[in-house]
Amino acid sequence: MTITPWFWVGFNLFVLAMLLLDLLVFNRKAHVVRMREALSWSAFWIALSLAFNYLVYRELGRESAMNFLTGYLLEKALSVDNLFVFLLIFTYFKVPPQYQHRILFWGVLGALVLRAAFIVLGAALISKFSWTLYLLGAFLVYTGVKMASSSGDPDIDPENNPVVKFLSRHLPITNRYEGGKFFVRREKLLFATPLFVVLVMVETTDVVFAADSIPAILAVTQDKFIVYTSNVFALLGLRALYFALAGLMTLFHYLHYGLALILVFIGGKLLLHDFFVVPTEWALGVVAALLALSVVVSLLLPKKEVPVDMPDEL
Repeated sequence: MTITPWFWVGFNLFVLAMLLLDLLVFNRKAHVVRMREALSWSAFWIALSLAFNYLVYRELGRESAMNFLTGYLLEKALSVDNLFVFLLIFTYFKVPPQYQHRILFWGVLGALVLRAAFIVLGAALISKFSWTLYLLGAFLVYTGVKMASSSGDPDIDPENNPVVKFLSRHLPITNRYEGGKFFVRREKLLFATPLFVVLVMVETTDVVFAADSIPAILAVTQDKFIVYTSNVFALLGLRALYFALAGLMTLFHYLHYGLALILVFIGGKLLLHDFFVVPTEWALGVVAALLALSVVVSLLLPKKEVPVDMPDEL
């Protein structure tokens, strides 16, 4: 398989077609996504990702396929942090369940564009300045240590978020949701709805997550094709994963320790790459083992529930 410009165009058109099929056909009518539907879609996206991984294996070889699977698993794991933040944002703004899928659709679409820009920039820097690999490794180790020393609860404050404050000052915003609309027109004036504010928050928080996840996958491989496609497939299943795990995410309270250890491992692997090369199989095994261990420990040692009062209004 030759990665030509036409392949990139075709791949992105395929991704766009799948997203539009999801939004305009299967989810044309706003509705509450139930567990069974979410699990079915999750299984579909995972199967599609594994089928693509097999294509990579057939056309590009075992090493590329292993790198894709490692990157996909890594990005999928790190995206769980996004799900916690989505849950907090939706809860804070009291987003009706039937409109959450619409928010996540546009959020994922924006994330795809953002990740592509990050990947191109990161790969270009590494290609031109090889010493940036050491900076990348140090950054991942620092991020992992910082994550391990935190409580694991997402640090988010919508009320004092600078983006929300900026929108409140510069845009007229309705005081209630207007169906699934982001904008409405009243008396010849265009008003944003709270749903648009939520969308902007989702998009801006992804910038923070991309700053962690893209360096992590670039530490596994600098092949732009593998980095981009593994990111895309991890993001495509993000919405279904959210609805499948929304009621269970609080169970995985030790997951952030597993993610922290993964980041430290990947960062250390990068820092020592001139002295010791970690085989791809080992890297994949370590990532999978740490994820599985953090999930098992979370289930065996449940966290005591502490009641939290959510604010009634912005």
